[in-house]
Amino acid sequence: MLVEGKWVENWQPVQKADEKGRFVRQVSSFRNWITPDGSAGPTGEGGFPAQSGRYRLYVAMICPWACRTLIARALKGLEEHIPITIVNPKLSDQGWAFGGYPGAQEDPLFSSTHLHELYTRADPTFTGRATVPVLWDMKQGVMVNNESADILRMFDTAFEQLAPSDLRLYPADLAPQIDALNKTLYETFNNGVYKAGFAQSQEAYDEAVCGVFETLEMLEARLDGNFLFGDRLTETDIRAFVTLIRFDAAYHGLFKTNHKQIESYPRLSAYLERMLRLPGVAQTVNMDHITAGYYSIKALNPTGIRPTGPSHIQRLLEEQRERV
Repeated sequence: MLVEGKWVENWQPVQKADEKGRFVRQVSSFRNWITPDGSAGPTGEGGFPAQSGRYRLYVAMICPWACRTLIARALKGLEEHIPITIVNPKLSDQGWAFGGYPGAQEDPLFSSTHLHELYTRADPTFTGRATVPVLWDMKQGVMVNNESADILRMFDTAFEQLAPSDLRLYPADLAPQIDALNKTLYETFNNGVYKAGFAQSQEAYDEAVCGVFETLEMLEARLDGNFLFGDRLTETDIRAFVTLIRFDAAYHGLFKTNHKQIESYPRLSAYLERMLRLPGVAQTVNMDHITAGYYSIKALNPTGIRPTGPSHIQRLLEEQRERV
């Protein structure tokens, strides 16, 4: 991680644990917002107006948080307005690196070797981990935001003048219900799988894995329509999907969340298929990067051997590619 702008130790998966051995995730630190007119958003400072080609999104295809933003970018028709750079899926001793793997790209702005170099460009005294996604302002040469939840919402509304859309991922009439379900999903599922995988005690693991499968049962029961809010696609579906699509491939085995696979839930399996059929969503899923990335975590998989499946997810992705 970085301490006062200097890389001081090799990358480790566990950022912090509480007194009971529970995994604690780092809080995002760059929280400016792109807005239609450049005014300040809910957090941070103003000065970031929505302009085509001004902002670059740095992502890892392994990372569910980063892929939230990729899905929003696709669904809102922003691909031509916001270019992306994909980092190497295998975490190095210095965290995310550029290039060196099929589908991974070099840093086109600064020829950086590692993502943490962007963090010290943004803040020469930064302390913490260099995480994805990163939204970078190429005009001012500064980091706009590194919080996926914020980026999801700014992509939903900020660029309407450039890319008009009838889709609203965070509609006002559903906002309280979305916020409530998002909170549950984050605590027990999106971050819950990490709490299980990186638990430092049996108690912490038992608590986390119980929450994961209680949430899966809740989602299975809830899906009596196409999406989590009936027939209306919202950001909550994106939040659920990115964890669900990785579950059988990575979390079930590597993170020991192995009570059931998603394949065992009929409604959730059908839901995954529906989500993958949405325009551009299947293109945000790179199973090679996902398995290469997760199974490169030495603390959990010291041999580096990775599975070749799961075959049902590969089949789903192949079916979507054939449709395209």
